[in-house]
Formats: sequence, C-alpha cells, structure tokens
Amino acid sequence: MTILKPAEGRFYLTPLVGFLLLFLGFPAVVNVVYSVSDVRFETLRSPSFAGAANYLAVVRDGEFWQAVWFSLRFGLLTAIAECALGLFLALFLAPLLTDRPVLLAPLMLPLMVAPAMVGLMYRLVLHEFAGPVPYYLQLWTGSSPAFLDADNAFRTLVVVETLQWTPFAFLLFHAAYIAIPGDVRDAAAMDGASALARLRWIELPLMAPTLAIAFFLRFIDGFRVFDNVYTLTGSGAGGSTTSLSIYIYQAFFKEGAIGKAIAASILLFIAALLLLVGIGALGRKRAA
Repeated sequence: MTILKPAEGRFYLTPLVGFLLLFLGFPAVVNVVYSVSDVRFETLRSPSFAGAANYLAVVRDGEFWQAVWFSLRFGLLTAIAECALGLFLALFLAPLLTDRPVLLAPLMLPLMVAPAMVGLMYRLVLHEFAGPVPYYLQLWTGSSPAFLDADNAFRTLVVVETLQWTPFAFLLFHAAYIAIPGDVRDAAAMDGASALARLRWIELPLMAPTLAIAFFLRFIDGFRVFDNVYTLTGSGAGGSTTSLSIYIYQAFFKEGAIGKAIAASILLFIAALLLLVGIGALGRKRAA
C-alpha cells in the first residue's frame, strides 16, 4: 500500500479546495456582505452598508417567528410519522419482500414524483369547489371539510408529506432490518426469546443508528420544505403555511428585500450549524 506524503496529499486536495472556494466560498462571502447592506434589485451592484439592520428586521418580524414555528412543527411531525410508518412497513413486509424483492419497485413510486408535482396534484384533488374528494364527501356524507383552509391546511400538508416520503424511511429501515445476521435471531430464538423480545432487545438496538439517521434526514427535509407546500397552499391564509423557505422566497422576490431575505437565510444556516455541532458533540460524548 502506497502512503502519501503530506505535501503530496495537499497537492491532490488542491483542486477540491479550489472548487469549494470558487463555487461555495465566493457566494457565501457575497451573501454575508448583502446581509449587512441595504440592497434591492435596483441597487444590487452598489449596496450601502446597513450594519445589523437586516438581522434586526428579521428577528422583530412576527411573520419570521411564525414561519420558524411552522417549520419546526412540520419537520418534527412529518419525521416522526414517516419513521413510525416506515418502521412498521419494514417489519410487516419483511417476509414478503424477502421472497419477492421485485415488490420494492412499486413501493418506491412516490419518490419518483417531484414534490412540486405532488403539491399540484393534491391541490386539484382537494380543491374545495373542483376537487373530487370534497365532491364525493359532500355527495355521500352531506358535508366536506375545507382541506386547504387555515384550520385544516397544516394537517393536510403533514399527511401529503408523509405519504410521499414514508417510502424513503421504509427503504432505509428495510435495508437495516435484512442486514441483521440471521444467526443472531436464531440464537435468541433458541434461548426462548419471543418475536417481540427479539424486536425490542436485538433488532431495534441494531437498527438504532439507521433510525436516528433517517429521522434526522427527514426532519431537515421537512424543516426546509418549500416546493410542495408552495404549490399546494402557498403561504396560506394569514401566513398559516409559511415555512422558513417560503418566508425567504417572499422577502427576496415579492418584497425585493434582498438583504432581509439573505439575513434570514444566514440565521437559518447558523441554527442548522449549531444543531449539527450539538448532535456531533452528543455523539462523541456517547462514544466516549
């Protein structure tokens, strides 16, 4: 095995570092500059220094905190629902999929559809006046809820997101479940452990890293949700379905407040970075 010298290692890393500095570092510096500047589309090339005014405008904006609260609730609820359903399906369908793995393909179909298209599809299906679901509910039961109004839109969005992304969690959990060595299960069965005991004390602990990773990935994706929410309900009545991504989009493109939008995105980045650092520190402490 060839061992690289430090100088050679730095030489091979140079193209990667240059790529990151050019395509990630430069936009990051520009964003930081714009976040402390009074800048709009008209003054994009000549921004004026504004200090912390943009950050203060963001943290004093009630709509920003409403968007933070929506994103937190949405990310947590969808991650919990997707992981719970995915784990149940992975355990329940394991015998069937072991014999017929080709059945995995139709279960993955929701992942093949773009989230924006999913939002448009459900917007048509659940539309209060033109949608088939409200029509038949009204026809058969005499009443139908307004799925997309301010009272029900959040629950509708959680269900739509869960239906689309549960297959992702299911796929991860299925792979982790079938990767458990069969002799471990056989040894536990010979010791008299029931199926429930094997699940609780053997299978779930072995799947725990995958469960944690899937939950974390789905929470991040739910927290930064934009496309399917925007196409299904937009910002919602009174901003009831405004996520942080939608808030930043509206501040940037609709208000033209570029500095404010970038300041909000940097605050979101800092919060995500602190969360990652905290999880990393917790993981290192647990490993130690």
